[in-house]
Amino acid sequence: MSASVAVALDAPSCEPHPVEIVPGSVESGILILCDHASNAVPPDLGDLGLPESEFERHIAYDIGAAAVTRSLARHLGAPAILTRFSRLIIDPNRGRDDPTLVMRLSDGAVVPGNARVDEAEVQRRIARFYDPYDDAIADAIHRAMAAGHPPVVVTVHSFTPIWRGWARPWHVGILWDADDRFAKPLLEGLAAEDGLVVGDNEPYDGALAGDTVDRHATVRGLANALIEIRQDLIGSDEGAEEWAERFARLLKPLAGRPELRAPHIFGTRTRDRLRQHGG
Repeated sequence: MSASVAVALDAPSCEPHPVEIVPGSVESGILILCDHASNAVPPDLGDLGLPESEFERHIAYDIGAAAVTRSLARHLGAPAILTRFSRLIIDPNRGRDDPTLVMRLSDGAVVPGNARVDEAEVQRRIARFYDPYDDAIADAIHRAMAAGHPPVVVTVHSFTPIWRGWARPWHVGILWDADDRFAKPLLEGLAAEDGLVVGDNEPYDGALAGDTVDRHATVRGLANALIEIRQDLIGSDEGAEEWAERFARLLKPLAGRPELRAPHIFGTRTRDRLRQHGG
């Protein structure tokens, strides 16, 4: 492993604390999360054996997602929680037992610093990075619900324009799983925007057991949606601001809907599925 250290491009260093919290009012009705905000790696982990160029790619973080998240929080006056560590260290958008929690191979890049990671090291990374982010989300939700404002949970991600040689046609996608109360009107709002190609559970399926939405929103019956924006559209400050303004305009009226502010009561089959996933 070389001695160079990757420099964060889109967020502060993961030291001394691996979580960035943007203050906001629970009365906004929205909690914004950014799971893959940063490409930072602390000095003691070095560069994970990768050249600096790999940390500029999507394998290290979601390009543009942090800028959209911070701007969206500002426009809505809503709280936001962002990671300050690279997903190459550990992926907080995975369940604790997910085999891709610590990636050894990502989009053709072998991660030498993860190749021989044992269970003890995985647990150290969970305690140091994963748990503080998890705890910050749980605390924010608890405080909002205690104040009588159950939040709509919105997570912001970005996706590559080209995947394995195929040009993805969507400008934006909305991912959802068991609860479409928020996703459907958001999809309708985006579909009404001129010139947008909008994906419904594209470019990925929103049903991922143990992911951030599943373990924090779905299990509590909170309305939610995962936003995926194509990276070439938000790679600049101007692009990120344009998309933040768009989502602020769409989200603000939705967050006030009574049917979104009340926790959803799932049917028996869904409750059984949630219990199987630890909910």
